[in-house]
Amino acid sequence: MIHADLSPHAYQQAIDFLSGLDPDWARHIAAVGPCLHRATPGREPFEALVRAVAYQQLHARAAEAILGRLLALYPQVAFPAPEQLLATDPEVLRGCGFSASKLASILHIAQARLEGAVPGREEALTMKDEALIERLVALRGVGRWTVEMLLIYSLERSDILPVDDFGVREGYRRLKGLEKAPTPAQMRSLGGVWSPYRTVAAWYLWRA
Repeated sequence: MIHADLSPHAYQQAIDFLSGLDPDWARHIAAVGPCLHRATPGREPFEALVRAVAYQQLHARAAEAILGRLLALYPQVAFPAPEQLLATDPEVLRGCGFSASKLASILHIAQARLEGAVPGREEALTMKDEALIERLVALRGVGRWTVEMLLIYSLERSDILPVDDFGVREGYRRLKGLEKAPTPAQMRSLGGVWSPYRTVAAWYLWRA
């Protein structure tokens, strides 16, 4: 099992490390204050992926409304199992507000969970970051960013830098007073020196 330390002591270690990188980081972290990153441990990768697809390209409130209608179809459980989703009339699921493309992705993810392509939480906890990313990006509607959010929030990994995230790259631009945000490739290179605290670094960049 891959253990990630997100304890207050670990956050303080990350803050001390990042603050020591240069005056820009030190000023920004002092202005933001303590790291308040909170994961959602216990959530199955299947559920995390379905929720992530629901949120793609939508305002949070709209996505939450759609998920609320989905959950209302299955009042006996906290979140529907893959079998339940696959057994539901697709038109009923469309009625929750999913686009045809998103619904196809969600049903594909459900089928992939039954077939073992989407690991259960216990298996996912034993997998290295890149191995899990490589496995899951093969799924319809699942990109690297989606898997990185799963790693950060559901699996509590502490060294993830989502370089494709606009907020991370724009945050770095503002942190450094640059005219242009770095490209994902540039961001990956820049962020290499923030390891093993890249999740906390991303949290602070989102707040820039």
